[in-house]
Amino acid sequence: MRAPRSPRSATARISAGLLILALGLAACQPQAPDGGEAQPPADAPAPLPTSPAPEATAPAPVAQGPYDGEMRAVGTEPFWGVRITATEITLERPDAPPSKGPNSGRSLEEGQAVWRTRTADGGDLMVTIWEEACSDGMSDLTYAYQARVQSGDESLSGCASKADAMPREGQAAP
Repeated sequence: MRAPRSPRSATARISAGLLILALGLAACQPQAPDGGEAQPPADAPAPLPTSPAPEATAPAPVAQGPYDGEMRAVGTEPFWGVRITATEITLERPDAPPSKGPNSGRSLEEGQAVWRTRTADGGDLMVTIWEEACSDGMSDLTYAYQARVQSGDESLSGCASKADAMPREGQAAP
């Protein structure tokens, strides 16, 4: 059999229940008569600053200009190829070792993109590319750009494209 509870313990239970209820109500957000959020009273303390929630959206894609990204240029008579990456410019010919130099970026001069570098062997290399349809003269391939390469005293002419859009035998022109 249970011992009867004292009136004092019942009062303590009621007080504890009222305290929990009061704390719960204090945590509620007051509402305006229309059901929206009520404005705090004029004498209410200023709210604590909060940091904005991170956005869950993907970053916006970076627009690519006509000369952004890896570029390739090729020429015939004599055969040559140039590769322009984010870090390096390389001129390759069948009769000479590759000429490589750092890519310090391009400049735009009269609507043409121009890259200049000093190669590892001390030579100057300049690559100029501009938007104009080009055929290499030996195939039916059509390129989106024309190219001119100045390597020391030698001047080379040819065609160019973004590396991921180089025309290939058996593919239709872009």
